[in-house]
Amino acid sequence: SGSEGMKPQELAHRMNVYLDAMTQVIQSRLGTLDKYIGDAVMAFWGAPVPDSLHACNAIQAALEMQHAVRGLAPTFAAKGWPALQIGIGINTGTMTVGDMGSTIRKAYTVLGDPVNLASRLEGITKNYGVGIVVGEETCKAATMFTYRELDRVRVKGKGEPVGIFEPLGAPAEVCQAELDELALWPQALRLYREQDWDQAERLLAELSHLSPQRALYPIYAKRIVNCRANPPGEGWDGVTTFATK
Repeated sequence: SGSEGMKPQELAHRMNVYLDAMTQVIQSRLGTLDKYIGDAVMAFWGAPVPDSLHACNAIQAALEMQHAVRGLAPTFAAKGWPALQIGIGINTGTMTVGDMGSTIRKAYTVLGDPVNLASRLEGITKNYGVGIVVGEETCKAATMFTYRELDRVRVKGKGEPVGIFEPLGAPAEVCQAELDELALWPQALRLYREQDWDQAERLLAELSHLSPQRALYPIYAKRIVNCRANPPGEGWDGVTTFATK
């Protein structure tokens, strides 16, 4: 997060300002703060108090956390601190929750495969140039948001591929320019998966013209170059495999 060269006291102050802002958002959206891991924040929804809108609240918190980071930018710039960029991963599933640890120290936390996948999704946000990545189960549980499908992936430690999505906000919050992109993008994704490289490339170029700042389209254009050089073959399922955490 660009903290190299900062004095320890200044780094601690910067971290506290950031973590305070993130924690306030999580708690305002009924999230349970689990722990801080360096500059990472782990939180979960639905326990200890049941929450039927757990997925919705988690996504709303993620969107508001990104907004809060942008709101901190002037303060950070005024102090000469490096700018913040955060990646957020969200996943939904059944997990074990309760006091866990050792006889010496216990903590109220969650364990299970869905937790591990959420961590993997956070780790791959940078691979798609996005701030938030959510799993398909979260999308199914929070249909009130507009999403951009990013990919189908296999992550380390999980054999089955999962769909990953970027939440854009409530439908009324999505501008017309982005809606125009969203109308074209599924076609480009389908053509890519069908190995129709030429047509996929044409649509990607059109999308890049509509949104030059979006990293997703050049990422797929580069994949197509690689696929032409190394054709994936008949049995290809269009899934991207991540071998590392």
